[in-house]
Amino acid sequence: MKNKIPLLFVLSLVIINVLCNSCKKDANSNIAHLLTSGTWQLASIQATNYMGDTQLGVADTLNVNCDSTELMTFSTNNTCTYTNYSCLAQKTTGSFTLTPNRLYFASDMVCKDTVNGETVTIKPFENTQIYTLGVYSLVLQTGDVQPNYSPTKRRRVVRYGFIKQKAVIVNN
Repeated sequence: MKNKIPLLFVLSLVIINVLCNSCKKDANSNIAHLLTSGTWQLASIQATNYMGDTQLGVADTLNVNCDSTELMTFSTNNTCTYTNYSCLAQKTTGSFTLTPNRLYFASDMVCKDTVNGETVTIKPFENTQIYTLGVYSLVLQTGDVQPNYSPTKRRRVVRYGFIKQKAVIVNN
């Protein structure tokens, strides 16, 4: 009898372990939560040109003379809002969808931009790679960010660096 008790104990632990680990975990990523947990303030924009995977020249820093605060907000209902895109007074809203691997998202948001002195409308986050995402920082890459690209084709990647905006606490 003494030999059977440890054997039954070990066998019951094995069965419990198999039952607990056999369930499929559907929501094992916190990326959607990190995106939607606050407002992201633009800190920098850099555009880099490539030929295949070789960088051409140095990265261009964009909007260096912008006095407007640019903000991006993601909501849990899969909408996103960008305020003051390209340093122009505007507030645009669109929807976004994460890819199943949660490394990319697509947005139908349409923003105004200035190109060669003319105002045009663009979809800046139509194909966006989530390059880095943390509690306080977010780096998005747009443009030619597909994982497979031609080694002889020029491509341009624009990198947006955001920081989490501090919550404003109002004391009455």
